[in-house]
Amino acid sequence: MTLLDVLRKEEVPEGDFLREAVRRLVHELMDAEVTALVGAEPYERSDERTAQRNGHRSRRWDTRVGTLELAIPKLRTGSSFPSWLEPRRRSERALVAVVAEAYVQGVSTRKVEALVQSLGIAGMSKSEVSRLCASLDEEVRAFRERRLDADDPYLRLDARDEHVREGGRVISMAVIGADGLRADGVRAVLGSTVGVSEDHVLGREFLQGLVGRGLRGVQLVVSDAHPGLQAAIAQVCVGAAGQRCEVHFLRNVEARVPKTAQAMVRAAVGSVFTQPSRAAAQAQLATVCATLRERFPEVVQLLGDAEEEVLTFDDFPAAHRSKIASTNPYERLNKELKRRSAVVGIFPNRDAVIRLFGAVLAEQNDEWLVSTHDVSAESMQALFRPTDQPDQLSLELSAA
Repeated sequence: MTLLDVLRKEEVPEGDFLREAVRRLVHELMDAEVTALVGAEPYERSDERTAQRNGHRSRRWDTRVGTLELAIPKLRTGSSFPSWLEPRRRSERALVAVVAEAYVQGVSTRKVEALVQSLGIAGMSKSEVSRLCASLDEEVRAFRERRLDADDPYLRLDARDEHVREGGRVISMAVIGADGLRADGVRAVLGSTVGVSEDHVLGREFLQGLVGRGLRGVQLVVSDAHPGLQAAIAQVCVGAAGQRCEVHFLRNVEARVPKTAQAMVRAAVGSVFTQPSRAAAQAQLATVCATLRERFPEVVQLLGDAEEEVLTFDDFPAAHRSKIASTNPYERLNKELKRRSAVVGIFPNRDAVIRLFGAVLAEQNDEWLVSTHDVSAESMQALFRPTDQPDQLSLELSAA
């Protein structure tokens, strides 16, 4: 009986025709391979026969058309296994890649389960999905522990909170990440960590880990004004200047004025950061303070206290200032992380946070390595020339 006759004779559930056709074809292939191996058809008497069939063993096979229940022929003596069906389930390894990619794209384990079941891959539980997703762990670990083999004059630090289940409770954990501008002008993700809070200990251990992996040549660290991070930076990044993130600072300014005046105050204070030099910025800051002193004394006090922290970027080449005035470049990356984690909601443990974020960051880092430079390699060289012997490039950058 031909395969087509079998399919016509048997009742195939609606929507399962392709799956049943593949199953029948696979069994025909297995029978043909065993026949060639033993030298005879089933029940055939032949001098060329070398072995006897001995029933079948069941085997599940996950494919693109669904889960197939295979009956693999056995032999009385020797062994038989389809040459095209690897013992370690090549199809399962392909499925791992599909599920892992879905997880990286922000699909929760429950939704991944629904996804694979809609493909006809039955019997996959949430725990199995999590186990498959763990296949990413080795790749993420290698990325997070890789050596940092280049100078990074500019280091940016930022943090976000995620809800993580730990010890039977859902708690808020800080996810600290760092990227840098290397001496060749290429942007790179340097690392990330997860901890109970954005405190001094977590920030210090994270920065010490970066130094231990080879972080060097840091001249400026850009971050928010969080006390824990600031203390960690001062302790580990000795000799590096600090820049308070312009975006975070402007948010702090807005929080001190009524909503109706926020746009005006933000524009006034923002004009300080667009000046061509530090001297011009200080002059503009004085003008803004004089304008706002009567109505918004708290803002004026904040501006006076933070002057040195928010204008540090003006001491560096003008071509770099838009990249180092704030952590905004990394915040855009944080928004991408938030989009992925929003689907997950509550992470089952901190390892899941590391797995998802590590995979996303590794992918982003690969894209940056082959994309255009954030700043030119030539302009970066101005950071490594003696300040008492400025060359033509340094003069041009200062005048820009």
